Amino acid sequence: MHGFTLSAEGPFDFGASLRFVEDWPATSALPSDGRALRFAYCAEADWLPIGVRVTAAPDGVAVATTRATGREIRGEVARILSLDVDGGGFAKLGQDDDVLGDLQRRSPGLRPVCFWSPWEAACWAVIVQRSSMIVAARLKQRIAERYGAEITMDGQTYAVFPPPVTLLEAGGLGLPAQKEEWLRGLARAALDGVLTTEHLRAAEPEVALAELRALPGVGPFSAGLILIRGAGAPDAFPGDEPRLFAILRQAYDLPEDATPAAYRKLAEAWRPYRSWASFLFRASTYGTGGQSTYGTGGQEVGRKRSGEWTSR
Repeated sequence: MHGFTLSAEGPFDFGASLRFVEDWPATSALPSDGRALRFAYCAEADWLPIGVRVTAAPDGVAVATTRATGREIRGEVARILSLDVDGGGFAKLGQDDDVLGDLQRRSPGLRPVCFWSPWEAACWAVIVQRSSMIVAARLKQRIAERYGAEITMDGQTYAVFPPPVTLLEAGGLGLPAQKEEWLRGLARAALDGVLTTEHLRAAEPEVALAELRALPGVGPFSAGLILIRGAGAPDAFPGDEPRLFAILRQAYDLPEDATPAAYRKLAEAWRPYRSWASFLFRASTYGTGGQSTYGTGGQEVGRKRSGEWTSR
């Protein structure tokens, strides 16, 4: 194993990240001992498989990998844990926004945990359409076991979701024909450099979202997931996500007929952390009787009425 450390700028709680991964259906099957996050994926830097173990360390995390890493792969691990962003200003937003501040106090140091790559996020967005997250996770795992490499780490074998070139040339994936066609279109986009962190983070969020919506099988919701939870863009706000709008409508007592523009105006106060704030609100609904759109884990969100909080 090869090791390095990552430091956090601003509040960060690795334990909260680990609990999120353990609760989220897409990753809940990963072996966990409550102390380390272990996963394997094809690094975007070279599309070769790598195993990663992350544990808590003073002011950040300690990372061990199954092969030597350079700056690019270290940056990928930092993106996955949202440690590539200075989070010092995020806590300050809660001082001016009581609703957001309450969520921050309930989950101090929780930052978005991202997909291993925008490529995997895009594939997940297609696989999960018209399916439950549990079923989609099984289908994605089945593809990894059939077409992906295997990584052994700490005595455990991990099937790695295949890189774009492998999926492009693969036979039947066990999915509906339309989804398989979409996945191959996404593979071409990844190989062309469009579906990559560098490309998506270099563009303005609105431009990146529009470009993603032009990809096969990607609608408004999927575009937001790929940009926010795939590329890890810290300051993007999806323009059309009914479930998030419903959460915000309840939390901020907005009218039922509030327009998308009203939600975008609300989110303006969260700059430059609109993605992080949205993540906390989505996370707040998990385990409260209704799974959030992204299946995120977290605390209950309340509704503010006459200065009092009542649970959902």
